[in-house]
Amino acid sequence: MKIATWNVNSLSVRLPQVLAWLDANPVDALCLQELKLTDDKFPHGAFREVGYEAEAFGQKTYNGVAIVSRKPVRDVARNIAGFQDDQSRVLAATLDTPAGPLRLINGYFVNGQEPGSEKFAYKMRWLQALQDMVRAELQAHPQLVLVGDFNVAPEDRDSYDPEGLRGTIHHTDEERAHFRALLQLGLTDAFRLFEQPEKTYSWWDYRMLGFQKNRGLRIDHILVSDAVRGCVAACTIDRAPRKNPQPSDHAPVVVSLSGVWA
Repeated sequence: MKIATWNVNSLSVRLPQVLAWLDANPVDALCLQELKLTDDKFPHGAFREVGYEAEAFGQKTYNGVAIVSRKPVRDVARNIAGFQDDQSRVLAATLDTPAGPLRLINGYFVNGQEPGSEKFAYKMRWLQALQDMVRAELQAHPQLVLVGDFNVAPEDRDSYDPEGLRGTIHHTDEERAHFRALLQLGLTDAFRLFEQPEKTYSWWDYRMLGFQKNRGLRIDHILVSDAVRGCVAACTIDRAPRKNPQPSDHAPVVVSLSGVWA
């Protein structure tokens, strides 16, 4: 079984690339972020034509998340219960699998803009609320996977310039503390379960030849619960779509689950 996450930075623009990627990489579930379209504009028909169903939680111009899956999902929840938010950032659903129900949470985490700003304060509140949500979800669903664009580079090795960018957005102690708090709930960074090439990133700035010079960050993550961790066979970042004409600035991250999940 394979689950992927990809910030597509406008599904309207990137839909042909997403469909082509699914054709070459037939994952069981693909979690998308930054749809930048409303639910009535979501291309359900295009995904059905290639064998996928979708649940979407969109928003005009900004944000938006979706879960595209081979089989319909159930028990869908939108955003964080009890946290007042007018931005479409979280979509959770249950996938029925041969190994039992798997709870999948797809998040487009708050960027935060810069430390000290109101947007950064919103990010801190949002991250705390997400922790509370994940804690409750884990109690109800031991088999859980949390994916998305976290907008956090959790360690120095997840940044092309850890010293020069120390204390800036994605690199602050506060953001990294929230990432560690998620792990302490009983989650594991699937990517770090394996030896990985140095300077492996999931996002590169469009400007200043960011991709060509590999000036990137690893900010797209897949966290698995303890009940799933033993079945993680691989976790990789697919750089190929970043080479497309008019690409997203993010690359897909894919986790493979083996054993009872095969």
